[in-house]
Amino acid sequence: MRVSVLHPGGHLTLETRPVPTPDAGDVLIEVAAVGVCGSDTHYLRHGRIGEFEVTAPLILGHEASGRIVAVGDGVSAGRIGQRVSIEPQRPDPYSSESLRGEYNLCPAMRFYATPPVDGALAQYVTIGSAFAHPIPDTVSDDAAALFEPLSVGIAALRKAAVGLGGSVLIAGAGPIGLMCAQVAGAGGASRIVVTDLDAGRRAAAERFGATLTVDPTGGAESVGAGFDAFIDASGAPAAIRSGIRAVRPGGRVVLVGMGADDLELPVSLIQSRELILTGVFRYANTWPTAIALAADGRVDLESMITGRFPLEQAEAALNADRDPGSIKAVVHPGAATDPKEQ
Repeated sequence: MRVSVLHPGGHLTLETRPVPTPDAGDVLIEVAAVGVCGSDTHYLRHGRIGEFEVTAPLILGHEASGRIVAVGDGVSAGRIGQRVSIEPQRPDPYSSESLRGEYNLCPAMRFYATPPVDGALAQYVTIGSAFAHPIPDTVSDDAAALFEPLSVGIAALRKAAVGLGGSVLIAGAGPIGLMCAQVAGAGGASRIVVTDLDAGRRAAAERFGATLTVDPTGGAESVGAGFDAFIDASGAPAAIRSGIRAVRPGGRVVLVGMGADDLELPVSLIQSRELILTGVFRYANTWPTAIALAADGRVDLESMITGRFPLEQAEAALNADRDPGSIKAVVHPGAATDPKEQ
């Protein structure tokens, strides 16, 4: 099979590798679509994210969908042929985190495209059968690949606890900010304010559910106050501090964006307003919700795709975020030789 490989130093090569064999409990998936995430581009351009560093060849890509073509021992052969969205996680099922339902926090997690674990920019991948989620025919392969970033939005809104008629301020109108806006709208929020420095991204937020978009350079007055929750999808320290001040007493602050490792926070305000401040690290138990939202048309994933690329153009896909108007690029690895012939 063909794979796109990132090497230390930041260059990509198209290579040939053996088709993987599914272990017991696994399924083998012919990959149909792979969304490009900001973490993929960060590894390409900077070689590391926090403690995770590219020190050996790595296959990027963790937003993926495809079709099951083979199964390992213990998995029903009836699953062969199913179209699936891949939840790209391999937690230890017996860790204390997994046993209490928070498997995303498992310290033994093996996550696609996080060094040293290879990802999905390949023609075939394997995953635990429980993490290959069947999708309805009404959902396209491209949309199914985006259940992964949609799941980040679902996880963020669950932490934000914005109910029917509630209000949320979202900083950043990149793909995750737009997912958060869509999920907030689907959940019944009536006031969804999105801030971003870029006018094009603000326009996109208006298309994807924001009731108001704001250029944050206009000051706190332009954003408003009294929000039930603030979700940061920018990682910008100034946006985080400003967003916290816009939350009502007893409200929630959810940090999603990747930014500085350390920053100053208005601690006295957090204390006096009894704000609940938390982070989001990936997701757990979100795919059923993602499937339902997409199948019912309550979120629009297709319209977020602004570029489609073959595997040979993986580098162009990874750099598509630099193009004006780009929201989400998708790579189509294409069909390979029948794995039974390998």
